[in-house]
Amino acid sequence: MRWVRALLKNASLAGAPKYIEHFSKFSPSPLSMKQFLDFGTAQVSEETASAHLDQSPPHCLLSLAEAINLEADPIMEVITLYQISSWRYVQSLLDIMEFLDKDPEDHHTLSQFTEALITIRNRHNDVVPTMAQGVLEYKDTYGDDPVSNQNVQYFLDRFYLSRISIRMLINQHTLIFDGSTNPAHPKHIGSIDPNCNVSEVVKDAYDMAKLLCDKYYMASPDLEIQEINASNPRQPILMVYVPSHLYHMLFELFKNAMRATVESHESSLVLPPIKVMLALGEEDLSIKMSDRGGGVPLRKIERLFSYMYSTAPTPQPGTGGTPLAGFGYGLPISRLYAKYFQGDLQLFSMEGFGTDAVIYLK
Repeated sequence: MRWVRALLKNASLAGAPKYIEHFSKFSPSPLSMKQFLDFGTAQVSEETASAHLDQSPPHCLLSLAEAINLEADPIMEVITLYQISSWRYVQSLLDIMEFLDKDPEDHHTLSQFTEALITIRNRHNDVVPTMAQGVLEYKDTYGDDPVSNQNVQYFLDRFYLSRISIRMLINQHTLIFDGSTNPAHPKHIGSIDPNCNVSEVVKDAYDMAKLLCDKYYMASPDLEIQEINASNPRQPILMVYVPSHLYHMLFELFKNAMRATVESHESSLVLPPIKVMLALGEEDLSIKMSDRGGGVPLRKIERLFSYMYSTAPTPQPGTGGTPLAGFGYGLPISRLYAKYFQGDLQLFSMEGFGTDAVIYLK
């Protein structure tokens, strides 16, 4: 494969082909929320968890590397994307492989393994914005025809879903086995909150989006929350979930709703509020966010989930801060977060009025 030959020019990556051939024979299997919880309790030792991580991330890392090589040959010509693929994922694969032949019951080895995972996670922190910038360069170079859009969409969905999987596995292990407890969240099992208060996460995401909206527009809509707990009407809605995943989805939706609301009511003295309804049934938790931002036509709904489409001006690289919108990856990645644990994210819009965004969670 082309990327293997290029990588082998670096002597430190000479062991890559052996591991790539081995792990390419397997398919990664998804983990359920229960399995993550079991790994975070006394039911699974650190030795067992480490042995599992020796096998799972390599599948995801190899999937990412192969996706970059096989699914996106034109994209490889974009320099910023090649910086991602040229060494990072194979180097991370080799970092994990170093522990295959070591004693899994040696505490020093386990400590080194956890440190290696933290290094791997930090190595890939800037992948999403770098990839987003690369997609913008790709669009400028090759245009935005339907075939290119479909190819990029397929490639990036695979890429980002694998990345979510890797980071979930690594975060669980490092948070559980680093020997310390997070004082802010002592009852969390790794990154999972067994009693995640959904309305509190909604408020946190709203507050952060409001700060951005006030910074850019000097105004922001208010928030109205309604909870419907079908099984316990007088109790707040709690669920087992990863608060950071839920926060990410809500934050992106709030940014879109606020921008649409402010821009469609520029001449109004009072902005219509953003309304959030939480409904917990026997199987699903549904979170509906409703805005009065003018909506979009039906033909554009699916385009809003395209990595190559954004209704906002393209942000300039290196300007600092978090853009309110513009890169075009907020909604598609948010939908992948929802789907990671068998949920979904859908948009329903009435052009001329507003949009309802609904997150479905198991």
